[in-house]
Order: sequence, then structure tokens, then C-alpha cells
Amino acid sequence: MHMHVFKMDDGKEVNPPEGIVLKVEDVMGSHIEDPITFWGQPIELIEDLLKISTALTEICPFAAKVFGDPAPGKIYGGLYSEDQCWYRCNLKKMITNEKCLMTYVDYGNSETLKKSCIVELPEDMQYPGLASRFKLWGLQIPHNQDVTPFDQKIEEKLKQHQETELKLADDLNHAVETKIKSLTNKVEKLRRVRCEFNENHFGDDLSEAVKVITEACLCMLHSMKKLEDTWNEYNCAQETLQACNSMDDVHILIDKRNEVRSSLYAAADEFISEVEKLPIEDRVNVLKSLASSLDAAYGPYEVEHNSNEMFDQFFEWRDNKLQEFNNIKQRTDSSLQLLSEWFSKTMKFFDLNSSASLTSTEVINDVDAVLDQAEQDVCKELEISTTQKDDADIKIICSAFNKAMQMIIKEQDLLLVIQNKYEASIQFKEQVGQWLNSYPSVEDLLSIKRSVKNLKAQLRWKLVEKNNLEDLGSYDQVKVQEMKEEICRLRDDIYEEICREQREYERLGDIVQNWFPELPLLYPEAAIRTYMQSAGLLTDSLERDLFDPEPMKELSSKRPLVCSEIKSQKILLKGYSVDTATEAQMIERAAQYHRAWSVLKEESGLLPILYLFACKSEPVTYVMVPFYPGWCLKTVQAIKPLILEELCKVMQGVAVGLHTLHNLNIIHGALHPHNIFAVNRERGVVGDFDFTKTADQRNIASWMVADKLELVAPEVRNGQPAVPASDVFAYGCLLLWLNFPKNNLKTNSDGTPDVSELSIDPKMLSLVSRMICFNPDDRLRVDQLLEEDDFLKMKKPDIIQEGTKAPAPDEIIMNNVFTNETKSDLLGVDST
Repeated sequence: MHMHVFKMDDGKEVNPPEGIVLKVEDVMGSHIEDPITFWGQPIELIEDLLKISTALTEICPFAAKVFGDPAPGKIYGGLYSEDQCWYRCNLKKMITNEKCLMTYVDYGNSETLKKSCIVELPEDMQYPGLASRFKLWGLQIPHNQDVTPFDQKIEEKLKQHQETELKLADDLNHAVETKIKSLTNKVEKLRRVRCEFNENHFGDDLSEAVKVITEACLCMLHSMKKLEDTWNEYNCAQETLQACNSMDDVHILIDKRNEVRSSLYAAADEFISEVEKLPIEDRVNVLKSLASSLDAAYGPYEVEHNSNEMFDQFFEWRDNKLQEFNNIKQRTDSSLQLLSEWFSKTMKFFDLNSSASLTSTEVINDVDAVLDQAEQDVCKELEISTTQKDDADIKIICSAFNKAMQMIIKEQDLLLVIQNKYEASIQFKEQVGQWLNSYPSVEDLLSIKRSVKNLKAQLRWKLVEKNNLEDLGSYDQVKVQEMKEEICRLRDDIYEEICREQREYERLGDIVQNWFPELPLLYPEAAIRTYMQSAGLLTDSLERDLFDPEPMKELSSKRPLVCSEIKSQKILLKGYSVDTATEAQMIERAAQYHRAWSVLKEESGLLPILYLFACKSEPVTYVMVPFYPGWCLKTVQAIKPLILEELCKVMQGVAVGLHTLHNLNIIHGALHPHNIFAVNRERGVVGDFDFTKTADQRNIASWMVADKLELVAPEVRNGQPAVPASDVFAYGCLLLWLNFPKNNLKTNSDGTPDVSELSIDPKMLSLVSRMICFNPDDRLRVDQLLEEDDFLKMKKPDIIQEGTKAPAPDEIIMNNVFTNETKSDLLGVDST
């Protein structure tokens, strides 16, 4: 329109300078505020408007939705409600938390938009709007005049004019090129999206998983309930038999147990047959793979109390989404197919050599509609394919996922139970099958016992013969030597038979424990219960007289102590005076110690107990252990101290020994240099202790010292019970003694060693300090000690105070400076 106008600046009228003639401009009006005020653009900006429109059509469908409230002054993309096209806009004011009054900066009009209709624009779109505010020159609106009808008429005229101008603009150069280019760009993006489109966008993998979970689910087996009931009945029958002490009742209970055992054998056989027909292992692998893939795609799993309706809701949601998506894809394919047919007709029309007779009307007719429909359908498919799921969609998928994981875990638990019961049933059939038609016999054990008695009688007779021959005064030395060799063979044979006896006891103990608890009652002469109560240590076949003992009275004034040799193995016999009560306690404590050793045996870090046996003529019980002469830590350090590498290995083994005991809640209470063995200078072994005493009684003994270093923990000295941390305190003090053997360590007021003036590796000092601290709750546990990175990675101290060269072994022997303590050390005797 050609008119005299004033351009407005921020809503204020700008008066032209006097003497300046107003020029006439070509302006395209886009929005009317009142009869004399409107928004518009100079006609030369029409092409810029078209470029902006094309750019927004490509950018906005894929742009990020606005996050939070729109920022004032920032340019956004807004979806205009009238034509569903994108235009640039900025915030005028917030209406509600979800609605904003936005102004279209290139046209001047405003509209209330939801935040979901506003998107972010890149930096290159952040420039001022093309619309300007204009006012007709020389006109004013009376204050009492109703301008509404006039506004409507003017706006309608301007809208008609705008439509006319837009139509003219559509005819500008390159209009078709711009439209085709826009469409081809979108089709190219759609082709890429279809190739890369995640098939799981609508939960395809979750859908397949739900089908696998629900359709092939393994439920409780028919034979499993019967097996469980019969097994419970069998266990009750076994427990009743085990508690029975009456010979009158035992046979009735045995018959009942055997009847139930036959039923259990049949139930186990039926269960095994049913399980072997099922693809248990395959199902386990399938569920494991499903759980892993679902957790990676939808995790983490949260426990929800969902019903199976969650699956129905998920499938309904999925079917609706797929139907909507497939319909859109079909419309897109149909629109592009129509466009392809138009291009085909156009090619034929422009091919002068083609025989096809087409008119220009047939070629051009409805081409705009075809292009517009194709672009609209392509944009819709792009929008659906790239739009993120809303909260409602996510909630449905998560609920279905959690329900699926719940069912997977439940079935996995069931399959694990089935597998365990299957293995137990196989083992039951294999082990008890041999006893269905027979009964275990103790005859082999009794035969071994008779053999031992016979060999003992032969040994005693030979000993009498040898003594009688020696009493004659003059005797044949060769014959006496032959007798000694035969006596030695008899002793070895007896020991071999006793070892056989122990193995037979072990076999029978297993049978009693698992299958026939009545055996000790039926065969009291076999003493099976005594064997089991002592963890296999106590035997009545051993006697002190069976050995060729070397008395060691000068080394132990407190109890009988002898050493001997059997089958080339040196052993030590420690005698403890007992009465009925202390003997039972001693056997129980020795059995606990032996069970701790049995877990790892040679790797346990403990000195093994070979046997326990009672003296028939005196109230003395003997403990039989291996003998390590010269290998106790006190002796080794006195003769030839361990080098750093050896010391680390030995003390590592000692820590393992304490850990073995503490794992079974056993407190050693007698950890001192006389009771630690550095076997071959490379293996640390913790010696046994006095089983007639409690840990508190052992821990306050006078030998709990290393030279002048007190090894008893402060809490025990203060009258509190010994705890595992008390052993740790002794261990930490031993480490100090090994590093500073001649250093007279001072003692703090709380009874702990003063290490403040020692020259020692800082890391090692920190570690030792946490073992010898006053409060037992603050001390390191042995398992924590073994896990310490710096454990025993000590450096040699820079200064060893009061250090002296240790005498050589031959010097000690030549000077004959044996004290009772030194002799005990050299022989590796536990002075406890």
C-alpha cells in the first residue's frame, strides 16, 4: 500500500523534522493495532521473510523444546495456531507456568502459546525482527469513538492485501526451487531416520521378552512338592533316630526310617526323570541373557508390586503407537508415490521424443497440493520418529520392565532351587542306593582294633624278651639288635594300623552323619560317638608305652613331656593332668582347634594335632603333635636371626594361623616366641596351646613375653576377658621384638609399648601402631591386616640400638651354656 506513515520507535510517535517532505513507501501490512497503527515490512524484505520461513520449516521440527521459562529478549520458534507454521517470536509476558504471551517479531502480532509449542533457535537466527510499527500521519482517534468495527474492517482489508502480496511473492523467482529443495532435504533426513530408527522405540525387545517370560515360564514341578514333603519326613525320622538312646525303640525307628527312605528314593527318581526332560540349562541361559539386555536398555530394576495388568497396558499402548506410526508411514509413502508419478509424467511431457500425449494442464494440475501433502506427511513422520516419549509413556514402559524383571528373578530363583534339589537327589541316589538292600558294618573297624591289640601284645612280649635278655648281663649283641629292629617294625605296624583305624572311623563318621545315626547306639563297642565328639582326635588304641620315648623332664617341670619317632616322623607327646570335667573341656577345645586346622590343613598356618589319648595308669591325657626341634622363633632368632625376606614369610604364616582361629571364634591366648615355629626359615606356624585352660588363663601366663617386652594386652592385664584383638596386640609386639631384639622399649602409662623414638619405616610404624593401641576396638583385625598393602613390606631399620652379633651354634654347644629355657627353645618345645 502507498501511504504517508510515521515509523514508531518503542511505541512512541516519531515526528518528522520541519521542512522535510515525507516519502511514500511500499509497505506490506501484517498486523493492525488500531485504525491508525499497524505493523508491517517494506516490500523489499519479502524475500527475506521467505528465507526465514524456509529455514524455520527445516529447523523447528527437530529443535529442542524450551526448558523452563523463555528468556526475555531471546528469539524462539513458535508454532502459530492459525496455519500450524513456525515463526520467530519472543516473550511478551508469562500468563501461567505453562502458557506465555509471545510476539511474532517478523509480523508484529502476539499470541498465547503453550511451552510445548516453543522451541530453541540457533545463534544465526538471533537477530532483530523484520516487522516495524507504523502510524498513519495526521490522523487521530477521538477518545469516545468505538474503534472495534473499524479495526475489524481494516484488519480484514490488510489481511486480504497480505494474502495478495504473499501470492505475488510465491510467484517470485526460485519459488519452485525453494519448495522442492525444502522437500528433498526433509526426505533425505527421513531416509536417514528410517535406516537408523531404533526398533525398540516402541519397546520391541521388551515385548519379545514378555512373551518369552510368560509363554515359556517353568512353574513348580509336580514331583517337586512330593520330593520336599518326603525329604522333610526323612529328616525327621533321622533326627528321631539320632536322639534315640533306647535299644527297645531303635529298631522300630529304623524300620520307619527305612520305609521313608525307600519312598524318598522313589520320589528322587521321579523328580530326576521329570527334570531331565526339561530344558533347564537353556532356560537359565535365556533368562540370564534377557535380564542383562533389559537391564541395559531400561534399568535399573526397581521393586514394584505390579499385577499382570501392567503387561496388558503395555501391549495396548504399544499397539496404539505402532498403529499410529504405521498409518503415518503409509501416508508418507503414498504421498511420495504420488509425487514420483507426477515427476514421471513431467519427464514424459518434456521428452519431445515420447509418444505420450499429455497436456500442460495434466502435468501442472494439483502439483502444489501434491508437494504440500508430501511435505506435510514427511514432516509428521519425522516429528513422530524423533519425539521423545512423554512421562505417561515412560511410566507404562518402566512398569512393564519392572514386572518382567520381577518374573525373571522369581523364575531364576525357582530354577536354582530345582537345580540344587536335582544335584542333591542325584547324590542321594548314588550314596544311599548301596544301602537299600544292605546295612553298613563296623566289622572292618573292629577287625582293625583286634589287629592293634594283637600287635600290641606282640610288642609287649618282645619288650619283655629284650629286657630279660639284657638283664642276663652277657648277651648276644646281634640278637638284641635284631630284637630292637623287630620292636621298631612292630611300633610302625601298630601306628599304621591306628592310621587305618582313623580312616575307617572317618568313613563310619560320614555314614553316621548322613545316613545311619543309629550306628553308635547299635555298636557301642566301636566308640563311634567318642570319635565324632573329638573331631577324630581321641583314640583308645594309642598308649604312651607303645612309643620309644625320650623323657624331657629337664625341659618341662609342669607336665609329662616326651619326644619320639614313628615312621621317620618326629613327634612330641604333651601330658596334661585332668579330671572328668577338665578332660571333657580339653577334648572339646582340642576338637575346635582341629576343625579350624582341617579347613586349610597345611595352608592353615597352624600346628596340627595328630591324636589325643588317655594314660590308662594315671589321670593324664596326651596331645600328640609334630616335633620341630630347633625351629621355634626364639631359638632361630638366638642362633641365626631371620633375614628380612624370611621374616616376612614367617610372620605372614603366623597371621594366617591367627586368621584361621579367629574365623571360628577361637582365641589363641598364648602367642609368644616359644610357640611360633619358623619351619625351614620360610613357613610360619602357630603352635597349639594348653587345652585345659581358657584363653584368659593362657593369656596371663608368665611366659607371655619376648625378652622384656610384655605381650599380654592391656585389657587382659586390667582383668577384662581376652578377645581376638588381644592376639593382635601380641602379634604387633612380636613384630617390634623381631625388628628391635635388643632394644629395651619403654612402656606408656596405659601399658602399650612406646614407639615414638624408634627408627622404623613410617608405613610399618603406622601399621604396628594400629595393632598395639590401647583400645581393642581400635586395633586392626587379622583379616584387615592381611589385606593391608603395606603389610610386612617393611624396610630394615636404619639403626638397631644395642645390636650385637649372635653367637654361632657351635659356640653355644662348646661353651655348654644351656639353661632350661635355651634347651626348650632348641628343641622347639611349647613351654606352655
